Amino acid sequence: MEILRIFDLLPYYKNKFKPKDDALAGKEDGRWIKYSIDQYIETANSISYAFLKLGVKKGDKIATITLNRPEWNFLDMGILQTGAIHVPIYPTISESDYKYILKHAEVKFVFISGKELLGKIKHILPEIPSLEGVYTFKHIDEVKHLDELTELGRSNPQPELLKKISSEIQPDDPATLIYTSGTTGNPKGVLLSHNNIISNLKALYHIFPVDETSRCISYLPVSHVYERTNIYIYHYLGVSIYYAENMGTIADNLKEIQPHILTTVPRLLEKVYDKIISKGKKLNLVKKSIFFWAVNLGLHYDLQGKNWFYKQQLALANKLIFSKWREGLGGNMRVIVSGGAALQPRLARIFSAAGIEILEGYGLTETSPVIAVNTLEQGGRKFGTVGKPIKGVQVKIAGDEEILCKGPNVMTGYYKDPEMTKSVIDPEGWFHTGDLGRIEPEGHLKITGRKKALFKTAMGKYISPEHIENLLVESPFIDAALIVGENQKFAAALIAPDFSHLRSFCSDKNIEYSTDANMISHPEVKKRFQKEVHEFNKKLGSYEQIRKYELMDSEWTIQSGELTANLKLRRNFICKKYKHPIDQLFDIKE
Repeated sequence: MEILRIFDLLPYYKNKFKPKDDALAGKEDGRWIKYSIDQYIETANSISYAFLKLGVKKGDKIATITLNRPEWNFLDMGILQTGAIHVPIYPTISESDYKYILKHAEVKFVFISGKELLGKIKHILPEIPSLEGVYTFKHIDEVKHLDELTELGRSNPQPELLKKISSEIQPDDPATLIYTSGTTGNPKGVLLSHNNIISNLKALYHIFPVDETSRCISYLPVSHVYERTNIYIYHYLGVSIYYAENMGTIADNLKEIQPHILTTVPRLLEKVYDKIISKGKKLNLVKKSIFFWAVNLGLHYDLQGKNWFYKQQLALANKLIFSKWREGLGGNMRVIVSGGAALQPRLARIFSAAGIEILEGYGLTETSPVIAVNTLEQGGRKFGTVGKPIKGVQVKIAGDEEILCKGPNVMTGYYKDPEMTKSVIDPEGWFHTGDLGRIEPEGHLKITGRKKALFKTAMGKYISPEHIENLLVESPFIDAALIVGENQKFAAALIAPDFSHLRSFCSDKNIEYSTDANMISHPEVKKRFQKEVHEFNKKLGSYEQIRKYELMDSEWTIQSGELTANLKLRRNFICKKYKHPIDQLFDIKE
C-alpha cells in the first residue's frame, strides 16, 4: 500500500510486519509497558471516535505537552485521522510562550503528561478562548484523564464516518503546526503538510540499517520534527520504539533495551565521549596507556581506509578497548544519527573507528526537517560535512554563501504570517535557510556558520562565532561557549564550564572548593582554562583568536534560559543576561 498521509503508516505496519508486542514501549513505575500494533491502532481509532463525538472538525488544532511516551503516538494518529492539526509543544518552554502558542494556534483541546506541567499552565488556560477541554496522561483529580477520552470513543464508535473523513484528507492538507523555539521574539508557527513529512520519510528510510527485528531508543523530544520524522521512519521499517525515561536514565535504558539505532544531538555524544575519556584517565598506568593509544588511533580514522598496519592496530584496539564502548551502548548499536547542531568531526571519526557508525545530517523545522545527510553507501559519507542533499531536494549556495533549498519537504508556510513566509521562500520556491555553507567537490554539504550570527570586528574582519564555539566545546572542560566582539577590536568569549568534568579535575589535583563559583576562581582552575584557550587559539586566524574570556559560575540550561528547547544557544538572551561581564571584557563603561 502507498503511504500518502501520515496515518497510512498504521495499516501499512499491520499488513507488512509480523505481529509483536512492542511496536511501542514506555517505562512506568520501573517496568516497560509495551503495545502491539493492534493495540496502537485500536487506541488511535478510539481517540478519533471521541474527537468526532466532541465535534472536532478538519483544521481544528489539538495540542500535546509531554515528554516522550506511547500516548503521544496514540494521540498523534488519532488527531491526524480526523483531519485535525496536531500542535506538539515542548514541555520546557516559558509561561509566556505557552500562552502565546495556545492563543495563536487557537487550540481546542490540550493534552498534558502530568501534574507538574499542568501546574505550569493551568492559571493561563482560562485566557485561551478557543479551549474546550484539558486531559492528562496521569491521573489527577483536577482534570480529565486520557482514559476518559478513549472510553468515550469506545462507547461511540463511528468507523464508517471516520473512514469517510480520513479518505478525504489530501497529502497536501496540513498535518501539524510546530512552533519553533526561536532565539528572539515570539515562536513562529511552522505549518507542515502530510506530504512534507512523508517526502522526507521516503527519501530517508533506506539509509537506516534496521528492520522489523530491530529496536530503537528515543529520547529527543517528539515535539521536535527531527525525532518525530525519525519515529515515522521507524514505523515504516517496523522498528520497535522504546522511549527512554529521561535524560538521566539513558545509560541504564541502553543496557536494558540493547537498541540497534539511536537518533541524537551532538551534545549527548560529547558528554558520552567526555565520560569515556574521564574513566580512561582513572585506569592504572598500563591500562591507561593502552586506552589512550586506542583513542589516538581512532582520532586518525579515515573513511577511505589506511594501510595494512593501521588496520591491524585498529582491529586490536577494537578487541581491547572499543568493544567496551559498544557494550556501554547496549552491544547492538548499528548506527547513531546526529542532527540539530554541528557535530565535531573528531567525534564522528572516533566513534566510527570504534565500530559505532555516526551519520550526521542537517535540516530545519521548515524543511520537515532533513535537507542533507551522510549515508553508509559508498561515497555517501565525509567527516566534517552533513552529507549530500537527499533525493528530491535541491540545494544551492547563494552569492553570500547562504544555503538555499527547494523540494517537497519545504513547509506550507508560517501560520498566520504570509509576510514572514515571503521573506524566507522566494518567488522561485527556494527556501532561505539562514545558514552559511559550501558544497564540497564530492557533493557533500558543509555548514560554515549562521548568517545572522556573523559579526564584524572594529578591524573590519568577519567572524563566524559558531565555528569558534564548536572548536571550544571539544575541550572536556567546556560545556558551552558564546563568542562576542561585534564592532570591537578583538573576539572574546563567555565560557560555561563542564562542571562535572571540572569537579573530577579538582578531585585529582586535590583542589578544595565550596561552590562552583569558588571553584572557577581557584588559580589552578584558571590556569587550566588559560591553557585550553591558548591551545585552541593556535588553530584560529589571528583576528579570530580569543583575547579575553569570562568563566560562568553556573551551567547553561533550558530552564535558566540560555538554551533553546533543542539545545541551541539563545544568543540575544545570553547577551542581555550577561551584558555586564561582556561589557567588562571590552572595558565598556556604562
